[in-house]
Amino acid sequence: MGFGHIPFDVSHALAGGMLLMSFVLLYQRRVPGLIAALATQGGLLGLAALWQGWAQGAAGLYLTGLIALVAKAVLIPWALSTLVRRLGMHGSVQTALGIGPSMIAGVGLAALALVVALPVAAGGSALAQEDLAVALSVVLLGMLVMIARRNAIGQVVGLMSMENGLILAAVGVQGLPLLIELSTAALLLVLALVAGVFLTGIRERFDSLDVAFLEDHRGERR
Repeated sequence: MGFGHIPFDVSHALAGGMLLMSFVLLYQRRVPGLIAALATQGGLLGLAALWQGWAQGAAGLYLTGLIALVAKAVLIPWALSTLVRRLGMHGSVQTALGIGPSMIAGVGLAALALVVALPVAAGGSALAQEDLAVALSVVLLGMLVMIARRNAIGQVVGLMSMENGLILAAVGVQGLPLLIELSTAALLLVLALVAGVFLTGIRERFDSLDVAFLEDHRGERR
């Protein structure tokens, strides 16, 4: 294998690591484990952006990678962990699907992403095609994490994972304007702030972070 394959292989390894973390998020039932997996996925996203910056010769992606590393691998997980400690949430996350059905659905969504993304990106390079397929898989699995979790913090983690997939797709597009990259990073920080306020508000109002309790207040339970 020659050195010409290195950018291809490293990019695939980082994107594949993010996809693996998406399945870990589906499998994980403990709150600290969810946050740790999200932090790992964020770190891999930062490294993927840095690597794409080198591979594409795009200096703006270096800044994107650094912001992703700091925000998604450190600051956001730290904020969520702090919130979890303050609320005393160290147990398991309430789920709407079991581990088996969740993993089967995850494999199905990943296969769907391949079927959809590869023809769409057929005009681009092989690297761009496969990275787009993996990014779409991460987005769909993040959505599944949101659907499969009844606990609000689990749904926030799923939302953050979806954002990771969207950014992974964006950094793989050569020539992405720096303004879009900075706007995306700023959006992530805003989402983290909103998520913290959202979770705290639910806890104070309903004394629980299980969204099923909201049904009582909507009149769906008798």
